Amino acid sequence: MIIGKVTGSVVSTRKEEKLIGSKFMIVELLNMNKGETKNIVAVDNIGAGIGEFVLVATGSAARKVLNAENSPVDAAIVGIIDSGEGLEN
Repeated sequence: MIIGKVTGSVVSTRKEEKLIGSKFMIVELLNMNKGETKNIVAVDNIGAGIGEFVLVATGSAARKVLNAENSPVDAAIVGIIDSGEGLEN
């Protein structure tokens, strides 16, 4: 799993049929070395909000969490972090 911070959302009115009803969030991946940042789009079925730190599963693990093994999903938010050492809001 990867730690990230939700920085925004994406609206897509036309998408793959299996993704209809899914919410997409922009997640800035946390880099503890304070280097270059990377953003990804993750499916959010748990209701994460902008500014929250989240746990993100990627690859086949993301599809399993969503019960969507045949969907074109590469990242899914699987948890909202309440607290953690080294995390700053």
